[in-house]
Amino acid sequence: MPFHLYFNGEISPLDSTIFKSNDLAILRGFGMFDYFRTYNGIPFRWDDYWQRFENSAKLLKLPLPLNQEETAEILADLHALSGEQEVAFRFVLTGGYAPDSVHVVKPNFLIRTEALPQDNPAGLLKGIKVLPYQYVRDLPEIKTTNYVHMVLMAEDMKKQGASDLLFHKDGEISELTRSNFFLFKGDTLITSNNNILNGITRRAVLELAEPHFKIEIRPVLYSELATADEAFTTSTTKWVMPVVQIGDNPVGDGKAGQRTLSLQDAFKKVILNWGR
Repeated sequence: MPFHLYFNGEISPLDSTIFKSNDLAILRGFGMFDYFRTYNGIPFRWDDYWQRFENSAKLLKLPLPLNQEETAEILADLHALSGEQEVAFRFVLTGGYAPDSVHVVKPNFLIRTEALPQDNPAGLLKGIKVLPYQYVRDLPEIKTTNYVHMVLMAEDMKKQGASDLLFHKDGEISELTRSNFFLFKGDTLITSNNNILNGITRRAVLELAEPHFKIEIRPVLYSELATADEAFTTSTTKWVMPVVQIGDNPVGDGKAGQRTLSLQDAFKKVILNWGR
């Protein structure tokens, strides 16, 4: 498939070599990214993703080289070049090339067109296991490129049959490595508002849940896992994914809950009709 990338004003094949070795993302880990996809050939909630990307850039004090309209035109070109109905887009904004290895001179802006990740139909139906992990991301409201803990724990997760890590610290749950976390206690849906990335899928699911459930957006205590009836996680790639086991402990009865599956069905309907 002829996927391409955009880098600082030029479109090239996806396997092109682009970065020089003195980029601040390489030298100092100073960079951010975002990731989203199309449904029915239309980027999902593009305005929301752009706003988050723009806000993250401001927090890192990185000027964006393009505005939303200019970026949308590039996305359309990359999508057309792919020849695919559905694609994923990955934005990467770095601190750019730094002669002194410290100061930002001019950021580098990369947009990758990528094949969609493989679906996990078994996980969506039966749920996944996650491992508790004591950690809170630095600058959690920004989607930085620092995923060192996920990479370090990848082999442990594989050995234990886990799909992800559940971050918690000082008795409080925040999020998974790449997704937001929710609990159901009866008909009350609970999700954290502390030390999290404000996920776009999270926002969409909260909108879908509002007419049907009581919603509490607040700090979530780790001790609440013991009395939760259901749990799930949300992201671009996971959609609404039931979490049925945390470490050695099942959530509720250890099966995907009906409330979670109802939100999963509602979200599927949204993306099925997106852009139509």
